[in-house]
Amino acid sequence: MSQLIPFKQVDVFTSSPFNGNPLAVIMQADGLSDAQMAAIARWTNLSETTFVLPASDPAADYHVRIFTPDTELPFAGHPTLGTAHALLEAGITLNTPGKIVQQCGVGLVDIAIDASGALAFSAPPVTLTPFSHELIGRALNTDAFTGESAMVVDMGIRWLLVPMLSADAVLAIKADVTAFAELQQLAQVNGLMPFGLLTEAEEKYEVRGLLVEKGTLVEDPVTGSANACLARYLQAQGQTEDYRVRQGSALQRNGRLQVSYRPDGIWIGGQTVTVINGTIRV
Repeated sequence: MSQLIPFKQVDVFTSSPFNGNPLAVIMQADGLSDAQMAAIARWTNLSETTFVLPASDPAADYHVRIFTPDTELPFAGHPTLGTAHALLEAGITLNTPGKIVQQCGVGLVDIAIDASGALAFSAPPVTLTPFSHELIGRALNTDAFTGESAMVVDMGIRWLLVPMLSADAVLAIKADVTAFAELQQLAQVNGLMPFGLLTEAEEKYEVRGLLVEKGTLVEDPVTGSANACLARYLQAQGQTEDYRVRQGSALQRNGRLQVSYRPDGIWIGGQTVTVINGTIRV
C-alpha cells in the first residue's frame, strides 16, 4: 500500500530561491528500505537527498542518511544545514533549545542557529595529506598555482584542495575531463576544490567544487563539506580570523558561506530557504 511522506526541497547557502545548492529532504523516512531511499535519490537527481530517521543516540535530535544518485555519504555540508532547516520549519522539538545535534555516518554533528536564522555546522575533524602530481596542472588545464602543495583533506568525504594565484585563476579553469578523472582516481577523492583570494569584495575566497561523475565533469554549486575542509586546512596554515567564501559564480548560483573560528570549533554557515513543500508517494 502506498503512503504519502512529507517532503521539502530547499536551497542552501542562499537567502533567495533558485540560488545556492538544492537539497531534497524526506522528512519521515523510518518506514523506507535502503533500496527505496536509493531509488528516491536517483529520482530527485539532485546532488544529495536526505532521509530523516529517529536518532539512536540519545544526545542527537534526529538521524539523517545522505544519498547521492549513486551512493550513500557519511557526511556532507549542505545536506546537514538543509535538513536542519527543513526540520526547524516543520516544528521539530530539540533536546536543547537553540542547538541541533545531528546523527549521521561520521557520528554527531552540532548545528548552531543564529539570531538571523542562519545555520552553521561544526566542522568535523580531518586528516591532511600533502599531494603533489603533474596531473593537477593537466586536469585543471592551468599553471596558475601559488606553489603551495595541494592537500587531500579527509572529513569522511575527501576533497583535494588546490591553492590558486587568484580568484580570476579559479574562475578561468576549464578542466580536461580525462586527466581530471585520472587525478580524482589517483588521489582517491570525491572532488577537487581550487581556491583563490578575492580583492575588493566582501568575501575573501572564490572557490569551485569540481568532480567527474560517470565520465562527465560536474560542478557543485556550493559545497559545505569542501569549505569545511578548506577551513581546517587554513587553520593548519595559521588562519584564525573569520572569513566569507563565494562559490557558484561560474554557475550563476551566487552561493555565500560564513566561516567562523570559535573556541568551540570551526563553524560553516549560511542562509537556507524552502522552495518546494509537499509530499511524495512511496
